[in-house]
Amino acid sequence: MSGPVPPDVVCAADYERHARERLPADIWAYIAGAGADGLTLTRNRAAFDRIELAGRVLADMRQASTATTFLGIDLPFPLLIAPVAHQRLVHPDGELASALGAASCGAAMCVSTLAGTTLEDIAARAAAPLIFQLYMQGGREAALSLVRRAEEAGYRALMVTVDAPVNGVRNDEQRAGFRLPAHVRPVNIEGMAGPVSRARPGESPVFKGLLDAAPRWDDIEWLRGRTSLPLILKGIVHPDDAERAIGLGADAVAVSNHGGRTLDTLPASIDALKAVAARVEGRVPLLLDGGIRRGTDILKALALGARACMIGQPVMHALAVAGPVGVVHLLVILRAELEVAMALTGRASIDAIDPATIWGSA
Repeated sequence: MSGPVPPDVVCAADYERHARERLPADIWAYIAGAGADGLTLTRNRAAFDRIELAGRVLADMRQASTATTFLGIDLPFPLLIAPVAHQRLVHPDGELASALGAASCGAAMCVSTLAGTTLEDIAARAAAPLIFQLYMQGGREAALSLVRRAEEAGYRALMVTVDAPVNGVRNDEQRAGFRLPAHVRPVNIEGMAGPVSRARPGESPVFKGLLDAAPRWDDIEWLRGRTSLPLILKGIVHPDDAERAIGLGADAVAVSNHGGRTLDTLPASIDALKAVAARVEGRVPLLLDGGIRRGTDILKALALGARACMIGQPVMHALAVAGPVGVVHLLVILRAELEVAMALTGRASIDAIDPATIWGSA
């Protein structure tokens, strides 16, 4: 059960340490686990650590601000809560607690298809701007029914996750024997048909049923023609896929390797961002997801082409330790770290954060 913020929690890593001490081993394996050997998960952090900032002095910071916009949504700082599934694993109020924490500091929140609370209930009780994250594995009509519900509930944009037609090979979860407990249910998709294995004895079900209803590019084109919500494709790491997404009418692209939880040995998200941003050339805004743990990480992502960043796993840590108070505390910490980093690199606004913020870019 979550409680007050421990006095020694002063950064995101402190929440992770406390969460690991408090959560059962199998739930921790689900939250912290990565695909296969965890190489992409490790790269997400290592890549940020390799990037050096160019410190600048004597800048005029009297009118400094972290405010920005993303797809018409006003953001007090360029950080969104990522669409994290099954938040009731770590707190009884789950997504409602995260939404309360987000609203307390004006942050936007992406709500997962696999939330443990209906998307309508979250919208009714959330003061934060909401984006609905959609998995299309159930087929077009099931997807459209979720989209219509999101539209009617007042969600501001639609984020389609495209990099997880099947789950990654998560050995840590397998070793820990993780299973969703009875009280944690993906209530928004209950009653919808899932994939059915056609595998015979001795055959893998991956190509024998699990991919039968996996979304394809023509499904994105179909969806684009049926909703007026701004459309974000999440899970793109290759510039060619970003180009195709824009061609089909995507309003934004979320550069993400799914936190290293799907295909292992993908590049770090921040490295993929550089390549995608070079191809996109500002035609649509980019989000960066994966590895954010410090305000300096946010600064680096913005300098390399992101409009804003998303944070997922650390929200689960904060939620497990201190509930909605932990979520708002985490976000306030990251905002303060970003402000310090902007001050010490001489960037008084989000628009002033450019490639020259990175050491050696000139």
